[in-house]
Amino acid sequence: MKTPASPSPSPKPHHFTRIQRVLDYIHTHLDQPLSVVELAEQSCWSRWQLQRVFNNETGLTLAQYVRELKLSRAAEQLLSGNNRILDIALACGFNSEISFIRAFRQMFGCSPGSYKKRGLLTGLRTPLQSTRPVTLAPEISQRLLQIRLERRPAFQLCGVSGQIHGLFADHPDYTETVPAIWQQFHQQFTGTDTQSQIGVIDTQSQPGDELTYWAGIPVEQMAETDPLIAAHAQRLTVPEQLYAVIPYSGPIHQLDKVLHWFIAAWLPESGYQGIDGYELEIYPPQFDVSNPAHSMAYWLPVAPV
Repeated sequence: MKTPASPSPSPKPHHFTRIQRVLDYIHTHLDQPLSVVELAEQSCWSRWQLQRVFNNETGLTLAQYVRELKLSRAAEQLLSGNNRILDIALACGFNSEISFIRAFRQMFGCSPGSYKKRGLLTGLRTPLQSTRPVTLAPEISQRLLQIRLERRPAFQLCGVSGQIHGLFADHPDYTETVPAIWQQFHQQFTGTDTQSQIGVIDTQSQPGDELTYWAGIPVEQMAETDPLIAAHAQRLTVPEQLYAVIPYSGPIHQLDKVLHWFIAAWLPESGYQGIDGYELEIYPPQFDVSNPAHSMAYWLPVAPV
């Protein structure tokens, strides 16, 4: 009797393979300054998308992970030789002794000198290791979504803006700040609920960990509603971009899970890569965030690989 062939092992999800590639790059370049932009080049994702996937799979921000590994290596070097603190700082990719001491104190609760005097290897972080393939959320894997690609011409948005701390900030607050910005918009621009409305997230480089979020409608629609208000309102020019458009219906608080599926599963197989720019949330007239039957679309800027 013929012995049945053993089932071939399931391949690793592509997003996990790409995260592993980023991890390998980090682990072999800890002696160099590592920026999120540089790490994003090791994947198919934009800076913002890489951080989103990395945080979802590891519970850490990229900056936190790199910093803790560098400081752990520095702590080992402090106790294994007589190198100067400045030499250790430079060897671990820090630009100055001052920035190194500040970061070291934040992680270990003491200065490098005190740590060396204590003589105990404590508080070290080790590299992440794969123990199993990372799976997507069950409710996402059971759904079928058709992504479309569209190039949207440049347009001007008329509305209000505010600063938010997103998923990768030390203290995320977007679940509170984004609704507050929309509330401000509706108070300032009454009568616009019959128009399509657009949320814009600027994911390009900004100081600190803040992102700028805009709530509004296209200028031409605002001019039809109230020309006087449109003439004096804040405006944002969004350049022409190629987008991958993700349709979404369901509880709005689960949108992040669908975006994770798009970035982690769809994008690596698509022949496109994410780029930093302006992400769009496009809501139909009279959209109700509390109604799971209502639909919207999320537009992510992409470019051909």
